[in-house]
Amino acid sequence: MKLCLQNVGWRVRGKDIVQGASLDFVPGQMTAIVGPNGAGKSTLLRLASGLLRATSGDVWLGDASIATLSSAQLAAGRAMLMQDSPLRAQFTLRELVAMGGQISAPFMSTSLRLELAGLLLERVGLAAFAERDVMGLSGGERQRVHLARVLMQLEAAMHGTDRAPGFLLLDEPISAQDLSRQHLVLNLARAHASGGGGVVLVIHDLNWAAACADRIVVMHEGTIYAQGPPEQVLTNALGNRVFGLEEGHVRIHAATGKPYVLPHDIICQ
Repeated sequence: MKLCLQNVGWRVRGKDIVQGASLDFVPGQMTAIVGPNGAGKSTLLRLASGLLRATSGDVWLGDASIATLSSAQLAAGRAMLMQDSPLRAQFTLRELVAMGGQISAPFMSTSLRLELAGLLLERVGLAAFAERDVMGLSGGERQRVHLARVLMQLEAAMHGTDRAPGFLLLDEPISAQDLSRQHLVLNLARAHASGGGGVVLVIHDLNWAAACADRIVVMHEGTIYAQGPPEQVLTNALGNRVFGLEEGHVRIHAATGKPYVLPHDIICQ
């Protein structure tokens, strides 16, 4: 089951935020969307998720337009982690994660959802806090408990069936994490793709994008400027045109063959 954008655009107050975007996201693949601030990355992800209705073009999940799917069908086929997920209600971490399966798997018992929630909290490194009030978490911890919640949404939908994992859509999932937790979060995303699901993430760190993603999509001024494997996309020419980097800041890692950006000789003035 593919997630496809066909000539998708979003226009607001007479301005094109995203225009002419055509992309295919496939199971088993991890795609990183990169680009400068204001390039349309988060908007593109929200269009792909169905949270925003395209003003032109269409988005397809499998063989159905995303606009025609019920809430339950949409919840089972894709899960979206927003960049900012504020909370103003008191739940334990286990209760919040378990809620992720209510729409995608209404057939699942509460006890089973709570059990699965505990396993997912262990994956994101928060098992010891399972009975803690989510309002007492740090920003990074809260980001990871929401990751567990969206994983719950997809995994609950698969429970007891032979259906493939859905699409995991992540908007800046490591923005509040230290280096080791960044590695943890991206490994979880990579594992979802390796297990047959699709992963699409918006990320600002080009080095993590190059290290983890199978494909990179570069957004620039609301359009898709380039897409392809990291070693083909992240070049010095693109670094200069899109990110304003001088020649030589994009290099190739001798051991991995992956491109990386070395900013240490960029002078702060």
